[in-house]
Amino acid sequence: MFKKILIANRGEIAVRIIRACREMGILAVALYEAPDMASLHVRLADECVLLDTPAGFMDQANVLRIARECGAEAIHPGYGFLAEQADFIHACEAAGIAFIGPPAGVVQNVRYKINAQQKARADGDLAAGFPTLTHSERSFGDDEWEALQATAEEMGYPLVVKSCSGGRGPGERLIRSADSLVETVRRARAQSKTVFGEQRLYLEKAIVPAHQVGVQILADKYGHMIHLGDREGSVQYSNQKVVEEAPAPCLNDAQREELWQTAVALARLFGYQNAGTVEFLVDEAGQFYFSEFKARIQVEHPLTEVITGVDLIQAQIRLAAGEPLRMTQADVKLDGWAMLCRVRAEDPWRRFMASPGRVLMVRLPGGMGLRTDTYIYCNCDIPEAYDPLIAKLTVWGPDRDTCTWRLRCALEDFKLVGPATNVSLLQQVVRSPEFVAGRYSTSFLVHPFAQEPVSNTYLRDMAVIAAILYQRRSQLFMPSVPERTNSNWHRSSRRLPQ
Repeated sequence: MFKKILIANRGEIAVRIIRACREMGILAVALYEAPDMASLHVRLADECVLLDTPAGFMDQANVLRIARECGAEAIHPGYGFLAEQADFIHACEAAGIAFIGPPAGVVQNVRYKINAQQKARADGDLAAGFPTLTHSERSFGDDEWEALQATAEEMGYPLVVKSCSGGRGPGERLIRSADSLVETVRRARAQSKTVFGEQRLYLEKAIVPAHQVGVQILADKYGHMIHLGDREGSVQYSNQKVVEEAPAPCLNDAQREELWQTAVALARLFGYQNAGTVEFLVDEAGQFYFSEFKARIQVEHPLTEVITGVDLIQAQIRLAAGEPLRMTQADVKLDGWAMLCRVRAEDPWRRFMASPGRVLMVRLPGGMGLRTDTYIYCNCDIPEAYDPLIAKLTVWGPDRDTCTWRLRCALEDFKLVGPATNVSLLQQVVRSPEFVAGRYSTSFLVHPFAQEPVSNTYLRDMAVIAAILYQRRSQLFMPSVPERTNSNWHRSSRRLPQ
């Protein structure tokens, strides 16, 4: 087992990895940039090193140099940054430093999405469960507009334009008609280049509405492989997941079992190792289609941990150290229901504008079956240079109704004074009839909660609350001058010293 691990990430995932290392008796080395100097992961780590180059976490040579100098035997990339960079994994292997994740060859095979879907479709028996999404047979560069437009017309709308590499979200846009093709592709290409350094895009036939479901996989290098159930992340805006739950409410028992077996078969097809997720889109009829691999730990991994009792970060570390899986599929027990909310420092009522700044006060929720992953604390700073995710609230319950109620309570208990957050939106999501009933899809957040009509009773109550708060503020910060009287108190309060 490793004695020291370098964590090439920040924020809540870095804190999560540090705590896993502590339980295993492994020293953790944190990397940070200047805006993150007082972040919680820096305070908790056994050692910390400043990244002083312009590329920061993406400076592969500098990260490797730091790992060698501090004596780290392995690097954990978390998610994002270097997590799915095959060239970095090759560099780690060449330097004799373990990469805590899949091998470079596996990442290369699954990262380029068109190739992954073609391999699944060509090598798999469709009757056995390898249906894939309909997509363009080639990708398109910046100078191939005519070919892209011709392919779009041939495939028919609606379509989704996607980056050839990277995860779901950045570089992905829905195109409903030919009128919006050029502008949508332009924006997708710009975002893909910024996030992934990738300009090439491809087209995919859209499934609207759809459900986004992933199956968690663990695999060692000896050929042993298991799944740890499924998760649904269909509550999204701008292709970013907001609320997720496990198991997926869109599946019945037969569909779920078939999905699990398909995910394991696909993982075997690609020779997968370590932890990863096989993602599918599910249509309204319950038919699922292989979408992509996430060859890393995912943001929503706490969902799987609370319903299985398996520490995925520790499992990643053990697998990277060459240990075999410690459990078989028969050992996996899925217990109860779990839901997760992503709390972000952004204003959902102002086009989700990022809201960095000083956290003046924060009160994290507590209670039965509740877990909070975060890097914030009172008087810390939320930097503007990074993704605005600041906390993840995960709740567990014996059934979905209990879990939903606990999540509502947790969101009501979460208080933060300082930067704006999306908590008010999350509260409305989990109270909505569609979510409570478990009948929602990726189209759920298309309608804006902010524009829903409010009752006169609600407006009256808000007016009363505002008046009380104004009066209280006046008493605290603008006290009235007492009237002049002949009372002893009045005279003594103004008596000058002799």
